[in-house]
Amino acid sequence: MPSTPRLRGRSGASLGPWPIGEIPRDKILKLARLITLHIAKQKLDLSGDEFGEFFSKAIDGNHFGAPLGIDDISLNGTAWSAKTIKQDQPRSATTIRLISGRNSPDYSYDMRELHEDIQKTGAAVLRIWNSRLDKVRTLHNDIRIVVLIRNMQTQEFLIFEEEMSRYSPNDYEWSYTRGGNLQALRKSDGKHCFTWQFSGGQFTIMRDVPGSRILFRINHDIPRMTDDFIVQQIGFQDDWIEIE
Repeated sequence: MPSTPRLRGRSGASLGPWPIGEIPRDKILKLARLITLHIAKQKLDLSGDEFGEFFSKAIDGNHFGAPLGIDDISLNGTAWSAKTIKQDQPRSATTIRLISGRNSPDYSYDMRELHEDIQKTGAAVLRIWNSRLDKVRTLHNDIRIVVLIRNMQTQEFLIFEEEMSRYSPNDYEWSYTRGGNLQALRKSDGKHCFTWQFSGGQFTIMRDVPGSRILFRINHDIPRMTDDFIVQQIGFQDDWIEIE
């Protein structure tokens, strides 16, 4: 049995707008253009919600920024969770940590003694994740994650796309971290796969960067648009304003 089974029912990945992991070149160019404009507006960084908006515009999708971070973007039956992380050298990224919502067994299952049996607590965390995916699955045939690894200073970016997966709780062993949180190691190979925080319920998934990643770089010094520059470009005059 695979450690990361697909969502219940037939996978819809083949039904998406393109084969999973093969984001078309024209979409990458549109995304890069939007990031270039973002930098030109003197934006020093790029938030996850901004990346979701830009990716949605690049693919002509709908962006609604779900608070749980599962279905941020949709297009014709396909949904994406959009994530971005900062890294000095995006091209060298091999494994990344993605904050993937807040899973609270005390709220969802009325579990009060979360330290009493951490294997039970960890299994509950994964069941909450699976339930959230199942809920989105009722609305979309194909659920993906798109990740942008960014360095805004060097203007280098790496993007990849994968299918979202459910996880079998029996495949993982939970233990305490030095900071008192929980971490899950995959039983088959001892690989660190998840971290979960008692305080706040933050759930983090460790993901390998796949070979289908796409690297792009803006190799031009982008002029910054100051307020004075914008006023000059639009030809603003004081008589545009009526004061009563």
